[in-house]
Amino acid sequence: MRLTLGPLQYFWPRRQVLDFYSAMAEQPIDVFYLGETVCSKRRELREDDWLTLARDLVAAGREVVLSTLTLIEAESELARLRRLVENGSFLVEANDMSAVQMLRERGLPFVAGPGINLYNHRAMELMRRAGMKRWVPGVEQGRDQLLETREVADPAFWPEIELIAWGRLPLAYSARCFTARAHDLAKDDCGFRCIEDSGGLPLSTREGDPFLRINGIQVQSESICDLAPEINEVRAAGVDLLRLYPQSQDMPSVIAYFRAAMQEPPRTRRGECNGYWHGRAGMAQLPAMAVT
Repeated sequence: MRLTLGPLQYFWPRRQVLDFYSAMAEQPIDVFYLGETVCSKRRELREDDWLTLARDLVAAGREVVLSTLTLIEAESELARLRRLVENGSFLVEANDMSAVQMLRERGLPFVAGPGINLYNHRAMELMRRAGMKRWVPGVEQGRDQLLETREVADPAFWPEIELIAWGRLPLAYSARCFTARAHDLAKDDCGFRCIEDSGGLPLSTREGDPFLRINGIQVQSESICDLAPEINEVRAAGVDLLRLYPQSQDMPSVIAYFRAAMQEPPRTRRGECNGYWHGRAGMAQLPAMAVT
């Protein structure tokens, strides 16, 4: 089982991004996902910057995947997507069906990200024929659904499975910008206010309980998903890679926590939720199952 560092979900200043990946290059991460997946207006790093970073990581012996936007809304975004797809060197994570179509037309293999909705074996086989080599299930797809899909799928069409194992879960995307609205700004004149929130903007219920995180056009869980105690279950379900989403603080300790968990699952959970894996409400925290 390998560890991956998922694409950066937040909008950080350029220097912070570069320093972060410089530090991560020293960590025991097998696969790096690079690129903007949330908002096309976030351009602290341009395509050439991501490609330079990708080449540096490959030179350090790491696998690199370039991630696409999850919501394509404009011709300019399609043009940027086309350049990403035609990078000529790196595997691409498709998070939108327009990316899948471009990759399929060019006969290129790809990773189907969590923004691609695959819920049954027929959709799986269709995507495999299109070129999918790895699948990141949606956040709400848990152990039982994964096992049921695998049971009826043709083994010849079964891809690598990469499971989101750590981080705030990407729950939804919208054409509207929630961060701009929170600051009473128009989306087209947002002032890039989301750069002020390195971990998203907390959203509470009317009762004042922490509930969600606003991250531009993305809505995330407030609770951090943590499947380290479920490592044995995850391995038994045939998962090949574990995705850890970047965070601005304590990322090396999170990576060390999962490296240790791959040898011996922890008894104490660092994150707050694991409900989706168990087929329950996502924010629930349930004990790991015994696996023999």
